Amino acid sequence: MSSDSAPPAALAWLARRVPRRRLGILLFWAILAAVLVPEARNAARRLESIVRVEGTLAASVDDDLAHRFHSPFVHRVVLVVGGIPDPETPDGRRALERVVAAVSALPGVAGTVSYLDSPEAVFRGRGGTFLVVGLDSGNRPAESLMAPLRLATLGLQGELRRAYPAAELGWTGEIPLNADVREASSRDAQAAEKRALPITLLLLVVAFGSVVAALLPVATGVLAVLLTLGASAMLARVWHLSILVQNIASMIGLGLGIDYALLMVSRFRESLLLTGSGDRAAEDCVPKAGQTLLLSALPVGIGFAALLSVPASDFRSIGAAGILVTFFTLLLALTLLPATLAVLGRRVDAGRLLGPARARRAARSKRWHRWGNHVVARPWVALTLGGAPLLLLALQASRLKTGALGGEGLPTNLESVRAAQRLESMGRGNVIQGLRVLLDLPPDAPVTSEDGWVATRRLAKVLEADPRIERVHSLASIAGAGVTREKLRSLSRNARQGLLSADERSVLFEIVPAMPSSDPARLRADTEKLARELRDADAAALTGLPGTRLRVGGLAAAATEFEDMVAGRFRLVVLLVMAVTFLALFIGFRSVLVAAKAVTLNLLTVAAAFGALVLVFQEGHGAEWFGLAGPTERVFTIVPVLAFCIVFGLSMDYEVFLVSRVAEARRGGLSEGAAIVEGLSRTGGVITSAAAIMTAVFASFALGEFLPIQMLGFTLTAAVLLDATIVRMVIGPALLRLAGKWNWWPGKRQNRPRALEVRPT
Repeated sequence: MSSDSAPPAALAWLARRVPRRRLGILLFWAILAAVLVPEARNAARRLESIVRVEGTLAASVDDDLAHRFHSPFVHRVVLVVGGIPDPETPDGRRALERVVAAVSALPGVAGTVSYLDSPEAVFRGRGGTFLVVGLDSGNRPAESLMAPLRLATLGLQGELRRAYPAAELGWTGEIPLNADVREASSRDAQAAEKRALPITLLLLVVAFGSVVAALLPVATGVLAVLLTLGASAMLARVWHLSILVQNIASMIGLGLGIDYALLMVSRFRESLLLTGSGDRAAEDCVPKAGQTLLLSALPVGIGFAALLSVPASDFRSIGAAGILVTFFTLLLALTLLPATLAVLGRRVDAGRLLGPARARRAARSKRWHRWGNHVVARPWVALTLGGAPLLLLALQASRLKTGALGGEGLPTNLESVRAAQRLESMGRGNVIQGLRVLLDLPPDAPVTSEDGWVATRRLAKVLEADPRIERVHSLASIAGAGVTREKLRSLSRNARQGLLSADERSVLFEIVPAMPSSDPARLRADTEKLARELRDADAAALTGLPGTRLRVGGLAAAATEFEDMVAGRFRLVVLLVMAVTFLALFIGFRSVLVAAKAVTLNLLTVAAAFGALVLVFQEGHGAEWFGLAGPTERVFTIVPVLAFCIVFGLSMDYEVFLVSRVAEARRGGLSEGAAIVEGLSRTGGVITSAAAIMTAVFASFALGEFLPIQMLGFTLTAAVLLDATIVRMVIGPALLRLAGKWNWWPGKRQNRPRALEVRPT
């Protein structure tokens, strides 16, 4: 081995110590697992399902309602009541009074509003009614109240059914939906793991031919997941972490952990055949496989680190979890796994089920050698046949639309989803989409002044005249024309709605949007558009009073701010990931063209995966395979950003495996074409095995019930399949062949890139 292919000093140092300190390494990981693995059981309980976005207007509205308005309805939920008579009738009124009395007496209930308080048409739907319930959970999350509330209303429902057999009570709204997100996410992650592990183990048995060798990558992946969840559960004590951490840790931990362990075990078995010593094989595999793993893990870590720049709890916590799982996976592969292999020695092949490994490796190598010759002999044909369909698929990504999807992202068997659907069937789905508009008045014009009150009345009239708004509830709507300061204060107190701030400088307008149709997607889109227009409106022009300001809160307003924030940061995240990845590859391969080609092909892979996402989920072609009744029309806002960061890192693995082997063969004296063929013959098997495992893991999540994770799992599955087949086995080698000697520019001929790859089994 020439000097330029010598391993980094840190890996060489680690390689010498792992076999000698193997018992200490095993003890260290055993102690760490004893601390973190029990904590993993607390992850689902401590992680949050609500999205927190820092510094938004929607968040400031909720904060003001709590501290300046002292509103009992800062945290509000909707109790949908079906199967009882119309509340206009005596029987219906008595039934509703019974429900309201029972709910009002429950711990944590701060207030209720129903047809009894305001006999308006908005509280009457086809076949039912509803209550708006304010919650006061103290210092605990509002979601913590949902379990006792549901238990209480379940008993109340049983009592009502004695008189009204069709009576049905169900909670919905942001808080119940968030509580069900927690349940659906946890259940989906566990189900996906159960689907993925048997298939993955089978694929590894086929790849290695023995049970022990196949179990090691699975154990590494599972341990990486448990350690990440345990560390996340501990971090969640002091930091807001999203419930999506569970799915990301499972998805990436299993995929990456098994992938990296596959490479390390492969290299160990190869060295074991040459040396006959477990210690020497372990010492040999760490620097040779470690260089590949380091360069492969770096883009993955970069992608997750880029998410930390997005000021939203979902992205930051997923970024933190991604960094944790990548760190644990890499460290396990570089320390615990080689130490375990050193202990096992030749017993790594115990439980052999298939024929001799050498014969299988030779057969695979010959197949990939023949394929490499075809690509090298006809690079333009390979580039055209492989690139054309991929470009066509990538073009579909231009139609990608993102946004929130509400309850459609959850399984229909959850109470909050069923209640929301019942509310929609009553023609009152617009209640959940209500907006909260705060009018902030100038310091010298409180609402009790003439200027302040005139401005408040003018805004109320503008809102009431808007055909997109069905109902406006405010001081102006209940006060009438002539009011005194004392009457305003009295109205605010008696209404128990918190419509006026304590300093009399802010007024709340509760808005229920009009129902344009029975389509919840259109209602949500129209409400989000209304929220944007109100947020961007000229408050002074609407009120006639300079110095006024409008702030908009509510589900739709928060969704629009989240969408705008992500769209504004996405370009920065993309540029950051691309730039750092290019730099890392340039340093690793000492080649401008190799780094530029890798980044370009990664972009093509991501775009093609997004195109597949548009066709299947957004437009509904084959959506029934994933349990969907039709197209989603939009993709969850978080999916493209997460998919880009994850795919960009993971797809770099295969680029490193292939190009580093080509560089090693070229440095060994082979011609450009022969080196490409040699690289394909040496890496084709390991790339396809790794890709098959990744596909099994990601597809298991795509077949779940939690729609955001379904979308992400499908996108990652499509990306891995396309990248490991068309991109790395066809387009990549063809471009290497066409570039020829320019592949290694500006490196000198005698100082080409270091070998960074491991041999397949």
